[in-house]
Amino acid sequence: MFSKACEYGIRAAVYVTLQSLEERRVSFNEIAKEIDSPIAFTAKILQQLTRNNIIHSVKGPTGGFEIEREDMDMVKLSMIVKAIDGDKIYTGCGLGLKECNAQKPCPLHDKFLDIRTDLRNMLESTSLFELATGLEVGLTYLKR
Repeated sequence: MFSKACEYGIRAAVYVTLQSLEERRVSFNEIAKEIDSPIAFTAKILQQLTRNNIIHSVKGPTGGFEIEREDMDMVKLSMIVKAIDGDKIYTGCGLGLKECNAQKPCPLHDKFLDIRTDLRNMLESTSLFELATGLEVGLTYLKR
């Protein structure tokens, strides 16, 4: 459903949020290791997240990546998906066809509309804080 980059982006943002709750900045090497992502790929993803003001990069010897506490509630998963994958998850064909719309629908078109609506609602209502606090108490897991 999500691209590999988007999956890693969500995991990276959640990890940064979890560490920021403990008042820690984390390096991209640490993030790559914790989310099981190649270092160069992780660097690109973190750059996209930083450029889109989802996480913050602090330079210097005590630098690293962080997210402010007040931003943790404001950043929703939909923002991460848009920053990395754009809006195609809401508009693309469920079968991957180039031309699929209400006038020329694929066999899944109408059924996929409900799935897209539910997905959009979930992504727009789920915050990084919610996911990170689920990890903190052991209700969810970040690694495979």
